[in-house]
Amino acid sequence: MRINTYKNLFIAALANTYDAMEAESFFYLALENRHQLKRIDVALHPEVEFNYKDLAVWNQLLDDLLLHKPIQYLLGETEFYGLPFEVNSSTLIPRPETEELVKLIIDQYQYNTKPIRILDIGTGSGCIAISLAKNLPNAKVTALDVSAEALAVAKRNAKKNKVEITFLQQDILLAESLGAYDCIVSNPPYVRELEKVEIKPNVLDYEPHLALFVSDDDPLLFYKKIGALAKRSLCPKGWLFLEINQYLGTETGGVLLKSGFKYLELYTDIYGNQRMIRCCVNKE
Repeated sequence: MRINTYKNLFIAALANTYDAMEAESFFYLALENRHQLKRIDVALHPEVEFNYKDLAVWNQLLDDLLLHKPIQYLLGETEFYGLPFEVNSSTLIPRPETEELVKLIIDQYQYNTKPIRILDIGTGSGCIAISLAKNLPNAKVTALDVSAEALAVAKRNAKKNKVEITFLQQDILLAESLGAYDCIVSNPPYVRELEKVEIKPNVLDYEPHLALFVSDDDPLLFYKKIGALAKRSLCPKGWLFLEINQYLGTETGGVLLKSGFKYLELYTDIYGNQRMIRCCVNKE
């Protein structure tokens, strides 16, 4: 069967589950992943066909997508900040708002000529730590996570992207100290249980809840802990960068001010949601 013909069948089969644009994007992501073919290749060579073996693989992909399994897990990879990353069910799938957090840090330190000690708390796939190490040549990056499985993925991603990262397995909620850093960044769990009704099945059913959810009773527990540790661990002019729950921006800022931070900025993402905070004790 010609690839173009199958593409139309593929999109039609997903019509009741995904919109046409998303389904088409899935098709081309899988086409490049499985066959190293891009959209332009199909346009230039419309005669190219899938054989019976190919069709069996693609039909299984369709079945999995209809079960809401994330395309990134099905392909085993995704792109973040222009870099390739392995992902699996032990790691969150990196999201665009986290790229905005990374850009915020790079913009601040890209012209810094002195060594920068950076700590990434809850590294998951390593997307934040690795992107910073790749784009900030003077950075010495440490990344920690409670999950051994996630750290194994992060280590492979560091090797894939040819950067040196120090990885640590640690439960941040049990940590008593962190060491000395110029910059600490974290995208900790922040989705409240009550917000599960807003979460799509491809996230709720397949991504690791350990990295996503916090209790309704104490939704800012990670920010309280990280704020307290960062206050003691950052150098005098160091900065803390955090991705936050869009509904709890003011409350999260209050926690950080209570931890001892004096200067705080709240940033919105491209959708206008309060999504990032940077703060320090001494701005100058």
